[in-house]
Amino acid sequence: MTESMTAPRIAAILIGRNEGARLLACLASVKDLDRVVYVDSGSTDGSAEAARAAGAEVVALDMSKPFTAARARNAGIEALRQGKTPDLVQFIDGDCELQPGWITTARAFLADNPQAAVACGRRRERFPEASIYNRLCDFEWDTPLGKTRSCGGDALMRMEALEAVGGYDPTLIAGEEPEMCVRLRAKGWEIWRLDAEMTLHDAAMMRFGQFWKRAKRGGHAWAEGAAMHGAPPERHSVPQVRRVLLWGLVLPLVILALALLVSPWALALVLIYPLQIARLALRSGGGGEAWERAWLLTVGKFAETQGVLQYHRSRLSGRRSGLIEYK
Repeated sequence: MTESMTAPRIAAILIGRNEGARLLACLASVKDLDRVVYVDSGSTDGSAEAARAAGAEVVALDMSKPFTAARARNAGIEALRQGKTPDLVQFIDGDCELQPGWITTARAFLADNPQAAVACGRRRERFPEASIYNRLCDFEWDTPLGKTRSCGGDALMRMEALEAVGGYDPTLIAGEEPEMCVRLRAKGWEIWRLDAEMTLHDAAMMRFGQFWKRAKRGGHAWAEGAAMHGAPPERHSVPQVRRVLLWGLVLPLVILALALLVSPWALALVLIYPLQIARLALRSGGGGEAWERAWLLTVGKFAETQGVLQYHRSRLSGRRSGLIEYK
């Protein structure tokens, strides 16, 4: 694992489809990097043309094949191989905006820590006041600092490390970053979460149906991740899948069985769910946002269970699941 003696060349890979003004803000935030590659997934709003006008290299993803964000990111990596290959790559979704100072902070950290393959920071929701679902996203992105097991879609990565593991798995419809981080860590690389502002994100999640689809996608990602890397010692996503199935499938079936076989009074056991909401809310301080998060996290277990079951149903039938999009 080597590092350049000169200032590293840094590129950005943006992916998106019909992001409009959000893409323009994203492009403006990365304009000072050495190279910018925008991978477009069939936009009809002029995104590709806008990216070219902003000076980005544009890759039109082949939409005759099933789309995944992982495949789009790999297309960006392939484009960077044409010409002078950068040392570092900032991945960022087209609905995000890079924060001032992030690149300087992350670049310095990677220079001082040659074992680190990935540096990620704080992703924030741009409009948390717009909906309880946006606020939940902002809460979920506030992950622990220090060496960690995985990153999200926005991160600064070493090109050397990406090449070492062959990039992202293009078949995954979700959870592609944690899966790649498993392979990076297996080769001795490290993933770090820094105490620094990294990106603003516009989740634009205003409806319960969007929240449900996002949670379902999360369940699918955990199930597939556990199927791929769930064996010891990694146990990737296994605790998450077990927790999801306990609350979203096992407990409802047990309550129903007891009500049918023992006594209808067993239905009173459904009170375990409001008790769980209260436990989660009080553990987080008991304020208004704590209660709304607790409710969504508990209800979301049923959507996540649906995602887990969809993955296994598709696996047994020999078909891959289609993309689960919430916006």
